[in-house]
Amino acid sequence: MQIEPKIMSQVKSILGEFGNKYLTSKGSLKRNNVINDLDKFDHVLMTKLFKDPLIHKNYVEKIANNEVFKLNQFIEMFEYKEFWEDSYTKYTNKIGLTANGKFIDESADVVLDFPFKDTVLKAGMTKEDLDKDASVDEPFLNETIAKPEIDELLEPKIFVNARKYDQNGEHKISNYSNHDNLIIKGNNLIALHSLKERYAGKINLIYLDPPYNTGTDSFAYNDRFNQSAWLTFMKNRLDIARDLLTEDGYIFIQTDDNEQAYLKILMDTIFGKNQYVNTISVLFKNIAGASGGGEDKRLKKNIEYITIYSKNRELSRPFNSVYQYKKVSQLVQEMREAGVSWKYTSILVDAGIEKYIGSTIDGGGNEIKLYKREHPIIKSINALMKEEGLTEEQAYDKYGKFAFQTAMPQSSIRPRVMEKWRNLGLNSNELMSIRYVPRTGKNKGQEYQQFYKGDSFRLFAWLKDVSEEIDGTLYKKDVLGTFWNFVGETKNVNKEGQVEFPNGKKPERLIGRIIEMATEPNNLVLDFFGGSGSTAAATLKSGRRFISIEQMDSQIYLQLKRLNNVMSGSDNSGLSSDVDWHGGGSFVYAELMEKNQGYLKDLLAAKDINELDAVYKRMKAGADFDFRVDLDKYENDAERKALPFEEQKRLLVRLLDKNQLYYNFNNIDDADVHDLISDNDYQFNQSFYGKKD
Repeated sequence: MQIEPKIMSQVKSILGEFGNKYLTSKGSLKRNNVINDLDKFDHVLMTKLFKDPLIHKNYVEKIANNEVFKLNQFIEMFEYKEFWEDSYTKYTNKIGLTANGKFIDESADVVLDFPFKDTVLKAGMTKEDLDKDASVDEPFLNETIAKPEIDELLEPKIFVNARKYDQNGEHKISNYSNHDNLIIKGNNLIALHSLKERYAGKINLIYLDPPYNTGTDSFAYNDRFNQSAWLTFMKNRLDIARDLLTEDGYIFIQTDDNEQAYLKILMDTIFGKNQYVNTISVLFKNIAGASGGGEDKRLKKNIEYITIYSKNRELSRPFNSVYQYKKVSQLVQEMREAGVSWKYTSILVDAGIEKYIGSTIDGGGNEIKLYKREHPIIKSINALMKEEGLTEEQAYDKYGKFAFQTAMPQSSIRPRVMEKWRNLGLNSNELMSIRYVPRTGKNKGQEYQQFYKGDSFRLFAWLKDVSEEIDGTLYKKDVLGTFWNFVGETKNVNKEGQVEFPNGKKPERLIGRIIEMATEPNNLVLDFFGGSGSTAAATLKSGRRFISIEQMDSQIYLQLKRLNNVMSGSDNSGLSSDVDWHGGGSFVYAELMEKNQGYLKDLLAAKDINELDAVYKRMKAGADFDFRVDLDKYENDAERKALPFEEQKRLLVRLLDKNQLYYNFNNIDDADVHDLISDNDYQFNQSFYGKKD
């Protein structure tokens, strides 16, 4: 029996009512006859099609109170050529487009230009989902011929094994709140669509570290897509991700240079070119030593990229300022060695006695009070080091908050102050100060004090305004640009959170910096490539809420272990010291309820042909097969029966519809489904998809 897309099956059923006009005696479609009559708007045919509920739902649109049949889109379906039309063994080792019996990548006259723009690719994240000889063992579901299948694929799914973790351990739960942190186990595309109704427009920040499409085997994720597949894979997920973002939200995506350029073009398409914000270059390793005797033909990679987009630039909130820090004493030494002058060498040891001498006004008519400073004491940092026997580091730690340099600012305040000083008959200015309330800038609305020195009234610029004291040590801080150095953070990243994840793990401080930039406390952060839980851990420690999605059992284990370490306070790595973390918090864990997944696991576990045949018999009774599968053809294919055991196993994995791995929520009240879940899980689903507190 040929298992087809629902639309095609329904259309063939209707066409069969016309005898042999549109179908052959064997049930094959007479495409030309159908398309010709559709072009002529054959009244009888169009009426039958128009009245069918499934066809009406997918191909009729209401415009100005009139129902319009989308004929061109409907006709496209009849131009579709079934992919496995000839046999199950012809394309066992390769999936692609052919012309005259050859794959198009074998022809120099054809360019593969992202041919799957209108498709949905579920793309399992584990290497178990990969055929060893194919780039991707997943069907591309075309929106024209498989829209009902796509609709069903993306319907909300049932959650099972719901439980809550906090400092007191694990607890069964039956309710869910938007205040909860959440970890979901399951395919991320399907999980994202399960979140849509509850969380559309509510995610403040999305951080992603997706597969880099490098073709390496050292990483546990499915990291071996071809170009078009990777773009489709990302597009499907970014489409729904955009819907989940708040209007003022941001999305940060980390990649290497393998796909960064393609990703930006894809993001321009989905978010809009005017929503592009920045690309950050992140240094993860220093390159040193010989490069192999000059034999290398490519430069060594030491940079990754973070591409940033907003959802609505006009409404997006400004980034919170984030800084990079360096000890002042270390910075001074580095500048000295580089022959660069360090300006903050004068110290206002004593500001002297403040004596009011008069007032002037600023451009808005607000008062500026002038003070003469009597008996001030100013010394150089070197003089203080000699007087007190201090090292340079000790001197700056003690006196750095009083260090200054002088400047000639372009300000409307300074000329007014100079004019008033001279009108008062004062001449030489050893030191004076003013007090006023700025109308703009970081000190807007509060009284602010400035110092001026000398007859040219040079303004004091304080080191304390561009530095910060941390644990008694003074650090120069600079607002970050688009180059971030994280070489130091990579040295111990493997053991952050007390879980080891040797490849691809990102430092908590990197993600924490992004969270600090783009969110406020209690905002919601989403990572649907959850991995070992770096984003979840950094979010919890930063006082925000998180949703993490992950499919792989091994990664889920790491996330649960890591988050429990974070909550207990036993994890003092990563961001812990920066935010003074001592534990706390909670999260909910839930799994998408598996459907075909059991058959897939049994197929992969089969040791011989007898076990494989036994699984296949059970699959025939209860599994969902790929819509392109002809089981009669499969069972009677002599060439297939002669294949080696492993080849037959991979072929059966292909026949199984991996877009039907999970149960739909709208089936939760079906008796054969309801009996499979606990009462707690039933109530949890009703709470998750019902109440939206």
